[in-house]
Amino acid sequence: GGTVIGSARCQDFRTREGRLRAARNLAKRGITNLCVIGGDGSLTGADTFRAEWGGLLAELLKTGGITAEEAQRSSHLNIVGMVGSIDNDFCGTDMTIGTDSALHRIMEIVDAITTTAQSHQRTFVLEVMGRHCGYLALITALACGADWVFIPESPPEDDWEDHLCRRLAE
Repeated sequence: GGTVIGSARCQDFRTREGRLRAARNLAKRGITNLCVIGGDGSLTGADTFRAEWGGLLAELLKTGGITAEEAQRSSHLNIVGMVGSIDNDFCGTDMTIGTDSALHRIMEIVDAITTTAQSHQRTFVLEVMGRHCGYLALITALACGADWVFIPESPPEDDWEDHLCRRLAE
């Protein structure tokens, strides 16, 4: 995804100058349709770009960055936003793009360390991604039969470590 190819959360696009340069590139190439797949940062950036589009084209036309023909051809920018987030925290969706593959990867790791934990009679604590959303942690715990799960929506008590150690000693 964008993280691997380096397109995620482009710092230049957070500035008006960066969005102006992006608008020029699109107008010059006649691109008027975008499909933005991402999380909060990507979709917020797309919405800002959409809101500024007319003003960006007007500024480019005024400064000679694009021709009148290019401005006319690019007068409407169509943007489709698709939630691509492993957090699965977007209201109204069953599962966001990326969630299933993240869960699959987590389960591969759980399967790999379970044998080691059992053979050495050890306890492992596994932290999964998900920022402020415990969906992946909760589903992983259910899928692998974890004894404990901590999720941001229900933080553990302050002495959870002591409680865990006492339970393990039983």
